[in-house]
Amino acid sequence: MGTSLPTESSEVNRKRAAKAVIPFLALGLFDLALILGWGMDPLWGFAILPPILFISVLAWIGFKSGFITENAEHAEQSD
Repeated sequence: MGTSLPTESSEVNRKRAAKAVIPFLALGLFDLALILGWGMDPLWGFAILPPILFISVLAWIGFKSGFITENAEHAEQSD
């Protein structure tokens, strides 16, 4: 029931999570730069940026905690 202390594996999980999420975050930010570069209203930047950041953080938490790999292993076993 207690929280686990940070270990070397949790640092590795954070790095793996960052490696998995960075391409999607970069793609979202590149899309935002294209939209603003095309001369769209800057208000679109405020409308698009929060979902990009929210989903990136949510994915990072999922990868870091092992939730995604645990569910992938469970799905493979049930087939």
